Amino acid sequence: MSEERPTSDAAQEEAADTEARATDADAWAKACAEDLAAEKDRRRARYGPPPASAAEELRRLVDAVADKLSGLQTPLLGTAASGAAQQMVQQAVRQAKAAMEPVIERNPDVFDHLAAAGSELLAAYRSAVEAQERRWTTGGAPGHGPGDGPGHGPRGQEGEQGPGERIDLD
Repeated sequence: MSEERPTSDAAQEEAADTEARATDADAWAKACAEDLAAEKDRRRARYGPPPASAAEELRRLVDAVADKLSGLQTPLLGTAASGAAQQMVQQAVRQAKAAMEPVIERNPDVFDHLAAAGSELLAAYRSAVEAQERRWTTGGAPGHGPGDGPGHGPRGQEGEQGPGERIDLD
């Protein structure tokens, strides 16, 4: 037979080497997990608990609104009608929760995306409002703000013709 079988010493050495590598990998993974846990604890202590997902926030909102609606008393309708009205409100709240819960369970990431889109829309709106406020407070149209006197616009120096059209407002 031309194939040589490894000796028992070589096999034992190879097994010990494999075991040492596995132990080293386990030690490394354990150290990383400990470091990650310590970092999470440090951040939680410094910044408080991490924010919940948008789906969880929606659940909290629905629960808060449901509690508020259930706690409302309707003194205008009288005591007999008040009980019936409260039962109708509770039924509507239960139906709303039953309709929303499966949607939230199936698509939790959708609510995170919607929250991000809402934040972007709010930032765009805020930017547009601030720009309009600047125009109002500086006295009119764009280009009439501070430092937009003669020679500062697209026409260059006073009386010099540029690519824009001159409109005489007087």
